[in-house]
Amino acid sequence: MTAGDPKPVPRSPEAVAEGLDDEMIRQVVHHFYAAAREDPVIGPVFRAHVPDDRWQAHLDKITDFWSSSLLGTRRYDGRPMPKHLAISELNDDHFRRWLALFRHTVTQLCPPKTAQLFIERSERIAEAFRINIGMARGEDLMFRPKLTREPYP
Repeated sequence: MTAGDPKPVPRSPEAVAEGLDDEMIRQVVHHFYAAAREDPVIGPVFRAHVPDDRWQAHLDKITDFWSSSLLGTRRYDGRPMPKHLAISELNDDHFRRWLALFRHTVTQLCPPKTAQLFIERSERIAEAFRINIGMARGEDLMFRPKLTREPYP
């Protein structure tokens, strides 16, 4: 690695060595989504598309998603893209805010390498969703810049 190379992203075994397990993932998901639901930018989207009576099921599904993604548990079997494609108001402001709040949450709750792993994975997921949503909407993606990082207040 040279001086100009980005920091390597930790692998799951490094995060597991720091304590990453299903309980940590559950804590991250529950803390993040409690804050997200009250957030002035992304909260209205969550409240409009995930009613109260489906909120716990949503948390369980997202916990399974992160467990599958970071620990390889294979518990997640959903298809998140169609649900996100159906949210017509979803835009880059929502993605930036989601990522800022997520970075804040994992930085507060997780050891450094684990937080870095969550952050890297969330940023890749957000970019993939943006590209798929943009393609579905017929947007020109050729020169679309990556999301900029928004600070969390």
